[in-house]
Amino acid sequence: MFSIGDLSRRTGVKVPTIRYYEQMGLVAAPERSEGNQRRYSRQELDRLAFIRHARDLGFGVEDIRALIDLSGHPEQPCGHADRIAEEQLLSVREKIARLKRLEAELERIASCCGGKTVGDCYVIRALSDHALCTDEHG
Repeated sequence: MFSIGDLSRRTGVKVPTIRYYEQMGLVAAPERSEGNQRRYSRQELDRLAFIRHARDLGFGVEDIRALIDLSGHPEQPCGHADRIAEEQLLSVREKIARLKRLEAELERIASCCGGKTVGDCYVIRALSDHALCTDEHG
């Protein structure tokens, strides 16, 4: 049996987050010791590690809940789990595309600045007028 602190240290999940996962029903409510301390089994430790890995991959709570539910039925086809992972992959690719556009925009703004003072700063002017850098240097 593990205390909540042990669980936190072993999984890298903070104690308040473990409590949140309990409230959300992702981790079963633990047994209590005679001193009313939470006592977790190896199963909860494994479940929390699963949740942590899923969160690290960007899965939302509802997707994690669905994956946990699916994991309880090992004989079922894995099509639903595959769809959840594919949707997450698409979401990550969309975020990467947005970040690449952000990078290009920041690079464009930063590379246009030739001023020596804030009054001449292209970064400040470009943020005020998006087309400015393109108009003058494009």
